[in-house]
Amino acid sequence: MTSKAVEILCSACGADTLLKREPRYDGFKKVGERLLCAACGHEFANLEAVPFKERKTARLFTDADRLPKVDVFEADEKGRNCRHCQYYLVNPFTQRCGRHFHVVQATDVCDAFERKEEAKPSDGGDGRQPPRREDTKDHEEKA
Repeated sequence: MTSKAVEILCSACGADTLLKREPRYDGFKKVGERLLCAACGHEFANLEAVPFKERKTARLFTDADRLPKVDVFEADEKGRNCRHCQYYLVNPFTQRCGRHFHVVQATDVCDAFERKEEAKPSDGGDGRQPPRREDTKDHEEKA
């Protein structure tokens, strides 16, 4: 049984009761736990000596009762959401289609879908380019 189970059949009093756990201290340091019967106060030596009550779970349904998996999208429609399109524009206030110029949601599906190219980091970074400064040499010479 797991240590989370609390229902027991006490071997001392025979009651169907709960397991009471009390901390055992040495000064201010916790050194262990006392395992007690909540009905009669009988102390058990260790967790293996506690007669936990077996938990019975009722099986109401079998695998034959489950419905078959429902496939909502067709195979070609799965990746055609606006969030994967190259015209999908996101800002903090709205999501827009750059091709049709109207507000869209990430899960919308469009007939004019064009998959955007995924950024592939070549230097092991996050795929973004560092900002370029055209006048770097001018600043170095002036300094």
